[in-house]
Order: sequence, then structure tokens, then C-alpha cells
Amino acid sequence: MLRILRIILAAIFFTGTTLLFLDVTGALHAWLGWMAKIQFLPAALALNFVVVAILIAVTLIFGRTYCSVICPLGVMQDIISWFHGKTKKKNKFRFSYSPAKNILRYSILAVFTIALLAGANSFAALLAPYSSYGRIASNLLAPVYGWGNNLLAWIAERAGSYAFYSTDVWIKSIPTFVIAAVTFIAIFILAWKGGRTYCNTICPVGTVLGIFSRFSILAPTIDTSKCRNCGLCGRQCKASCIDMKNHEIDGSRCIACMDCLSACNEGAIKYTFRYGRKKSTPKDKTDASGNASDMTRLDGKATNGSPADQGRRAFIVSSAIAASTAALKAQEMKTDGGLSEVRRAQVPSRQTPLVPAGAISLKHFKENCTACQLCVSSCPNNVLRPSASLMTLMQPEMSYERGYCRPECTTCSEVCPAGAIIAIEREEKSSIQIGHASVDLNHCVVNTDNVSCGNCARHCPAGAIRMVRRNPDDKNSLRIPTVNEERCIGCGACENLCPARPLTAIHVEGHEVHRTI
Repeated sequence: MLRILRIILAAIFFTGTTLLFLDVTGALHAWLGWMAKIQFLPAALALNFVVVAILIAVTLIFGRTYCSVICPLGVMQDIISWFHGKTKKKNKFRFSYSPAKNILRYSILAVFTIALLAGANSFAALLAPYSSYGRIASNLLAPVYGWGNNLLAWIAERAGSYAFYSTDVWIKSIPTFVIAAVTFIAIFILAWKGGRTYCNTICPVGTVLGIFSRFSILAPTIDTSKCRNCGLCGRQCKASCIDMKNHEIDGSRCIACMDCLSACNEGAIKYTFRYGRKKSTPKDKTDASGNASDMTRLDGKATNGSPADQGRRAFIVSSAIAASTAALKAQEMKTDGGLSEVRRAQVPSRQTPLVPAGAISLKHFKENCTACQLCVSSCPNNVLRPSASLMTLMQPEMSYERGYCRPECTTCSEVCPAGAIIAIEREEKSSIQIGHASVDLNHCVVNTDNVSCGNCARHCPAGAIRMVRRNPDDKNSLRIPTVNEERCIGCGACENLCPARPLTAIHVEGHEVHRTI
């Protein structure tokens, strides 16, 4: 019963967390966004002490149920291991006990901690389990999901329905894609061969929680009076932590998956109180009368998440933003007034990167971002993509070749679980200056083609661009753009809609520290 309960909860969390990275509408975050915010490392970086305290308390009571229920990378390993166990009959009992590699575990944890303290979050993100799974989901699963969505949109369009709309499917960053693919292959091999090898050898979060789970109140224990040393439990343990020779279970590596309980035909293993019983002999490790029914509450509160505040309103607003983005997409990105095709612009070389409103500053963003890619997957305007810079590798940055940052959209600040982008109101965003536009008249079509334009001024939501006469003394002179940097908020509408190619005549430079105007 405990194993079934664990599987049900794990399936709920894994499905919900995965859908956060696949959802093309952004509407699911109003209901499931809390699943990302209870992940251990994002909660720690966001200084969400309540969530961290709850996760530690759960570990001290029930053991490492976080790893077997909440962590999506852990559940993914269980799925891979389960499929391997089904391939051949002999693989059903393929695990065996192996001593803990504590030197390796704590060395990796030390390097991970030093990287975080030094602000090298991009390096630390390579080892963080939630971030690793986020990259796998957004780079490997999301394209497949997007193609499926576009196929449904194509079918629906020919049936006269607009229940689905097509979305762009593209590789946002080749380095991040390669890292995600390599991570998946490495974890796949480890899980296929050894179950939870990654969790109990490499994962820094697993090592931290293992320190607490060693002293958990409830844990699987072996009743030596019933055990006949058949070894079935050890061969079912994907954590390889059951030492049948000494009738001991390594509490720091046990993930409370309950597989050993269902494997034991003698009822010699029970999930019961670890403390409070006197041991009559060295082998008498457990109390055979332990009440296993106490664990019917195993992580029961995990599914008691209420929807986000004003969830219904957020659902409607998110859907409206997605719909409006799709409706304007053809006019703004594919055609110029419906007359001719517009080629996408070349990415400009920015002296200072652009990060979203709510990031406060480049320093704050770099020190808090876990590079999980959730904001990249959720951006309805295709503005965010992983950085290819070595110092901020995989962390999101903004670029405006495929869209611009709409003043009414605050999706990235709503979904960020690590506090790298703090939550802001839609009213606030229009007054937050993340950068300013800069004009290069050498590329402006007014000068290169001697034609009238003004596209940048017409679409500037802040009214920061004015068209002035190229020749002040000539009343019939064509007009060129000028930027009022004090009013510009850096949304990128001008850059995105500038018709000059391959380099646009106007582009946005980021600010190291954002300010309110």
C-alpha cells in the first residue's frame, strides 16, 4: 500500500512538473506553479525558508521521500530503471548492495557549495537535479510536444476549428541543447544500469537530504527474527543500500521507495519507528510489531496545494496573452503590412546583456538563477533564450529577433521558482527600465533606401521614439528616429519591428542595474 501511494504521488508531481515546461499557453502555471517552487535548490536560493524547513522536516520524519516523490529527475530515473527491469526477466532482480562512496559524495557537495557561494551558478546548475531535468524537458521534450501541438493545429485548421494554434519550434541555444542531451544520456546510462546511482553518488541535493534522512524517525527496518536471508529485498533496492550480511539499511541513501517492503515474502521489512525500542541482540534491529499503517500519511500534504491566488483570473489573462500573441504574430513577424515577407534580423552584439523586468540587476540574476529554463519555456513572446556566454552559460537572456517583451506580460516573474526574477505587477512593468534603445542611422532604411518608415516610433509603447526631419531646414525632408533614453524601458518593440536587414537600425542595450522611471 505504501509503495502504491508513493508511485501515485510521484506520478502526480512528475506529470505536473513536466507540463510546466511543455505548456504552450502558460495557463497551467496558475494551478501547478507551486510544484516548481517547492523544489529544494530553487527554494533555498529564493530564501524561502518555510519550504526548505518543511522539506527538511519531512526528511527527518519520513526519510528521503523528496527524492522519490517530488524531485522530477529522481522519478525520471525510476521510470528508466523500471523499463530496464521489464526488458528481460533476469533484470527484475539486478541490484546488489554497494558501500557508500562518501568521499566522492561529499567532495561533489563541497564543490557545488563553493560554486554557489562564488556566484558560479552556471557551473552549479550542471549538478542541480531540478535544473538538469528542466533543461532536459525544455530542450528535448518540449520540441516533440510542440510538433505534436502544431500537428493538431494543422488538423484543426482544416476542420474549421481554432482550438489549437501553431507555435514556433526551434533550438534556442545549441550549447544548452548539447548539455541537456549529454546530461540525459549520462543519467539514462546510470539509471539503466544502477537505478539511483546518480542520486546517491553525484546529486548534491541527495547528499544534503541524506545527512538528515540518516536520523529519520520512520525508516525501513529489518526484523532479524523473520528474515531468512533470501536477498530479495537487496536485489530490489535501486539505491543499493541494503546490506543483508549485517542486516542494515543505509539511511542516508535510502529514498523510501518501499520496493523492499513489497519484495519481502516473509514480512521481515517494515516501515516503522527507528527509535524508542530496546534492541535485545546486535541483530535485533527492529520491532516486529511496528505499526506500518502510520505511514498512510506519507507526504500526504504534498497534494494539498491550493491554486495560486486569483488563479482563475491568472488563467484568463495568460490565455488572453497567448491568444493575442498568436493573432499578432503574422503581422509582426512574417509580413510587413501583409505586402511582403520580412526576414528575421541578425542578433546584435550587445555590450550589456538584457534580463527581464523583476531581475533587479545582472548580479542578482546571476547569483540566483538555477538555469532551469522554466521562464524560457514559458515566455509567450519567444524573447528569452539560454545564454551562450561562459560566465552565464544556460542562464536566460533576452533577444528580440522573434518577438518583443510586451509591457502587459509578467509570465517569467510569475513562474521563476528561485527568486532570480521577483514577482511584479503588470502595472509596475511599464515603469521598469531594463535597457534603452540605440539608433544606428547607417542601417536605417530612410538613409539606405531613401524611403519613409517610422515603424519604430509607431510601435513604441513608452512613446520614447520621435521622428525628426533628417534635414531640419527642409520641410519635405524624410524623418529619422531619435530616442529619449529617459522614457525608454527596453522592451525591444522597435528592434523587433525594424525592417532593416540583416542588422536592424535600432537595438536595445541592457542595463546592469534596472531602475524605475
